Amino acid sequence: MVAIAITVTMVLGFRSQTGQVSLGSVAANATPWEVAQQNNKPTLLEFYADWCTACQSMAGSMAKLEKDYGDRVNFVMLNVDNSKWLPEISRFGVDGIPEFVYFSAMGDVIATAVGQQPLPIMDGNVTALATGQPLPQQGLAGITSVFSAPVRPNTDDPRSHGGLPQS
Repeated sequence: MVAIAITVTMVLGFRSQTGQVSLGSVAANATPWEVAQQNNKPTLLEFYADWCTACQSMAGSMAKLEKDYGDRVNFVMLNVDNSKWLPEISRFGVDGIPEFVYFSAMGDVIATAVGQQPLPIMDGNVTALATGQPLPQQGLAGITSVFSAPVRPNTDDPRSHGGLPQS
């Protein structure tokens, strides 16, 4: 029992020392979509899933961007596994994640990008977004996790997270 406790303590200690940021913590700190649509700030919307490895690997970059620009830009995260977001998933035609949608302060879509993006590219785009300038990198595609949006939410099984019924 002592060995298990020491191992758990060491693992948690190493994680905090490396500064690894979890996708869940980034999502928990995100601006709610409803707030972002009304506060007249530009917005970076990310469609993600907890199981998406590309999304997980970008969590640290997204946390850094939110820390640097959060006072000027909304950072919104919508989980594609939550059927609440099915209208937005359909509206933006999400078929790979992470998918990023950049909005002006007026709520107009400026650009989209799909897949894992390097921090310098994301930083350049968010800097431009924050200052009302044209985004230097648009329409980029990186490593994605494939996602197929359900036609309708499944209300039969609450554990389905909005997926279609299984036959």
